[in-house]
Amino acid sequence: MDNKQRTMNNHSPEKNGVKRDDNQLILDRVQKLTNLREDTGNAYPNHHRPSGRATEIILQFGNLEKTEIEKQKISLSLAGRVMLKRNQGKTTFIVLKDSTGKLQLYLNREILGEDRYNFVKQIDLGDQIYCNGTLFKTMRGELTLSCIEVEILAKSIRPLPEKFHGLQDPDLRYRNRHIDLIANDGVKDIFLKRSKLLQNIRGFMNKQNFLEVETPMLHPIPGGATARPFVTKHNALDQDMYLRVAPELYLKRLIVGGFERVFELNRSFRNEGISVRHNPEFTMLEFYAAYQDYHWLMTYTENLLRNLCLEILGKDSLIWDEKEISFAGPFEKISYKDALRKHVKDFNSSESLKREKLVEVIEKHGLSGKVNCDSTSTDVLTVFLFEAIVESKLVQPTFITDHPVEISPLARESNKNPGKAERFELYIGGKEIANGFSELNDPQEQAKRLLIQAQKKKDGDKEAMYFDEDYIKVLETGMPPTAGCGIGIDRLLMAFTNSHSIREVIFFPALKGK
Repeated sequence: MDNKQRTMNNHSPEKNGVKRDDNQLILDRVQKLTNLREDTGNAYPNHHRPSGRATEIILQFGNLEKTEIEKQKISLSLAGRVMLKRNQGKTTFIVLKDSTGKLQLYLNREILGEDRYNFVKQIDLGDQIYCNGTLFKTMRGELTLSCIEVEILAKSIRPLPEKFHGLQDPDLRYRNRHIDLIANDGVKDIFLKRSKLLQNIRGFMNKQNFLEVETPMLHPIPGGATARPFVTKHNALDQDMYLRVAPELYLKRLIVGGFERVFELNRSFRNEGISVRHNPEFTMLEFYAAYQDYHWLMTYTENLLRNLCLEILGKDSLIWDEKEISFAGPFEKISYKDALRKHVKDFNSSESLKREKLVEVIEKHGLSGKVNCDSTSTDVLTVFLFEAIVESKLVQPTFITDHPVEISPLARESNKNPGKAERFELYIGGKEIANGFSELNDPQEQAKRLLIQAQKKKDGDKEAMYFDEDYIKVLETGMPPTAGCGIGIDRLLMAFTNSHSIREVIFFPALKGK
């Protein structure tokens, strides 16, 4: 059977306005693939090397006059995915998309010849193709490649979803990120910014003499954060292992070992809820500097984020959730109690936050069912009320300080303010972006704190820490005064891309099985 007959038999019903289900479309395309194998002997060739990229070609030749382009007789080759295809008599126009952008192709029966032009009819939307030819401009001024050769590199057996150019359904997009990237250029831009963000973090940290390191992702004892871990089994060692909830304890081992400034762009895992702010697998920047405290750390973190904003967006402000956020600084620094007085109308500016008043406000806002007011300390009730009411109101970058020591088991206690940790949390756009503190380097005090955590775990708190005897021994070797911080890369990228869900900035977010 010749190509012409096959074209007639396998003419796509999509082009005739006949609605066919996906199963039939797949069968039609499988038949085309079979034909391709018979005719070429190699349905997936790998010897073509495109000489150009769409956007580079447009930038280089797009401003030339039509006559000048024709005079230069610019020959080149391209490869990419077929995004659009339309027939006009003896001519077919194709929009080809590569990793940089799109360029129009012109395939004419007289130029290609009868057999080659019939082969063009075997090309479907989504196919990966190679072509070469000569540039020209249409009467409308669109830069176009007039092809003298075209070849299918990879047949798209499975059709792209109907109306994929306007693909919006979030679940469909997240489960089929490859289609999402094909259909939505804005999605690709998000992940280009992600790559640029990571590159600029590395550049900034390197200039400040921080050493990039790698620490284990499988831990014999999970530590470094109060979080519920994922547990697995190491068969050869015959022991349980845990996916890390944070790299903190290993990074501080390196500080003890003599590296005074270290950082890691790490993947961490927490076996907790999924929401627009939380994914069980996430990316953090975590860094530690010897001979520094949390005051220095706040200034350093502010400078880092301002630099990143300038590098990624070209300015020191951004729009997130329809609110303009300035990174120009200085960032506000305010304690938990002062933040409550400032943002909750139930408190006046000079009122002492006594336990009775906190409980009264908690009950007034219908929050009593979410916390045990009888057994929870006054300081932790203050934090609870802050998180429930105030957190979402912190749109501009704000450092929240004076965390209770009892919820900061790895942080140094303030000498000036007993019971409070030398710790901060940074909020931007109503979301926690960073957490940092002066590190607790007293091994005896650390052992006491971890024993309290271990008892909480024994009592049923699944997020409480384990007692890590090896880490205590590390501190007993002597850790210098140190400041450390963790920054959520996914949430930070949400701000830089004005994204409303963490799933928008993670290539393959965790989803419930179908």
